[in-house]
Amino acid sequence: MANIKSKIAFLCSACGDDFPKWNGQCPSCREWGTLSEFKVTNKRRRNVTQRESRSLDDILNTDSGSRLSTGLNEVDRVLGGGLLSGSLILLGGNPGVGKSTLALHICSGLKRKSLYISAEESEEQVALRAKRLKVSPEDLFFSGENDLDGILNHLERIQPEMLIIDSIQTIMNSSLDSLPGSPSQIRDCGQRLLETAKHKNVAILIVGHVTKEGTIAGPKMLEHMVDTVLYMEGDDRYDHRMLRSVKNRFGATHEVGIFQMNESGLEEIKNPSEMFLAERSVDVAGTTIYPSLEGTRPILVEVQALVSNANYSTPQRNVNGFDYKRLGMLIAVLDKRMGLAMGAKDVFVNLVGGLKVDDPALDLSIISSIASSTMDKPVDKGVVLCGEVGLAGEVRSINRIEHRLMEAQSLGFKTALIPSSSLKKSIKKLKLDIELKPVGYVKEAFQQLF
Repeated sequence: MANIKSKIAFLCSACGDDFPKWNGQCPSCREWGTLSEFKVTNKRRRNVTQRESRSLDDILNTDSGSRLSTGLNEVDRVLGGGLLSGSLILLGGNPGVGKSTLALHICSGLKRKSLYISAEESEEQVALRAKRLKVSPEDLFFSGENDLDGILNHLERIQPEMLIIDSIQTIMNSSLDSLPGSPSQIRDCGQRLLETAKHKNVAILIVGHVTKEGTIAGPKMLEHMVDTVLYMEGDDRYDHRMLRSVKNRFGATHEVGIFQMNESGLEEIKNPSEMFLAERSVDVAGTTIYPSLEGTRPILVEVQALVSNANYSTPQRNVNGFDYKRLGMLIAVLDKRMGLAMGAKDVFVNLVGGLKVDDPALDLSIISSIASSTMDKPVDKGVVLCGEVGLAGEVRSINRIEHRLMEAQSLGFKTALIPSSSLKKSIKKLKLDIELKPVGYVKEAFQQLF
């Protein structure tokens, strides 16, 4: 048999494009230092079963697209109603955050035949965790196989409805001349698993390690090819974990499920607002309450700010859970539009509970907390604030304000400062038992608060 020829190519770990020669900067995504060498083998393409084309009407009448409940309401919420057969799901997170534990919880709640592939742990380690989580052993099959062809053979023999790969960085295709976890291996294995999910109509959950920047390690195209991308977030200082969807072809994005980590694994938190406000500060300057919206779920969060005189030549600006650059903009608005001298002040802002919020509606709450700490005047404990702040000091409208107000009302809040432009007829029809105070500018909000 003739020798199989191979050639050298260079693959970008950020965008997934390949190039015939090395560059310090990727020509496609313009990232630096992301190109790595891999070998491309000129081999015959494997036999692929050709699929017949079908009319859309026929597909709609025969395939209902039914979902499988995971037994965890929080996971079902994030997925858009449960697992969809034939879908490929990518789960990322920092080491020790609970990715493998969540995967076993899904196997337990699914109550259907599942295949768990783990090349990172021994059979004894997985068995001990499964025993602690009370996973049903008759519905779960385990293998420490790390060769892709071997995994697909197990899949063909067992015929599970759920396949879990823990993790994608440990799986390899032996026909490629590269190590497990390399960009070429991850790209090829991801593509093969995608084809398997669609052809076999089996739900596949891929666990992936993350980089120090918090993104999935490997080529970016792995996130592009999967149907759903989930991130498991958590802080070592807290025992709660958040499951967030950043991509979902079959449901809403940025949906959040919240769990508490304990000895028996992950426990669902039914009312996260009560958890985040359990130890809220009352009658203390620099604290406000903000009704956030994570996906379709409203969550009330305590915002804390501390302003003090700078002891050094350069004032400090520190923020947890919010965009640092946006904090600088809000401080500039306070200085220019409200006449509060902030140039010689240290400003510290914290979202209690470790929640990370990327929502412009948080602006009004943050700027009010900073002003409250600066003037040493507390905000009334029965008030919630939400609204985007512009550079002119105006308070702009926000989306889905009805859900935010209903959550605030259910927790006993009496007053809400909202943008004047968000006071629509739909809100008036709700007949909420909470006083609405519309404001058009930050100055008007401060007149109401202080």
